[in-house]
Amino acid sequence: QANQSEATRLKQLFVLGVICTVAVVLYVIPRTAPFGALIWTGYLGGAVETNLRLHQPLFSATLTPVYLAIIMWAALYIRDARVRAVLGRNR
Repeated sequence: QANQSEATRLKQLFVLGVICTVAVVLYVIPRTAPFGALIWTGYLGGAVETNLRLHQPLFSATLTPVYLAIIMWAALYIRDARVRAVLGRNR
């Protein structure tokens, strides 16, 4: 029973690692960067939900993924004219 649970956790961890790797690769490639940021935002949203469910401290643990998402989208806004155009500011 314990080995099966351990195997399940390892499979889940592997899948999360693959999702993170794909998201990073998509974010680094300029053409697919908005899609990569969107995947990361969903992933980080799951992290917020998990921290809320586990009653973690709000500002130090629960909102950390939100801070990371804000930084990620701000960097993308600065480097990608398409994102600026969608958000209404294209200079």
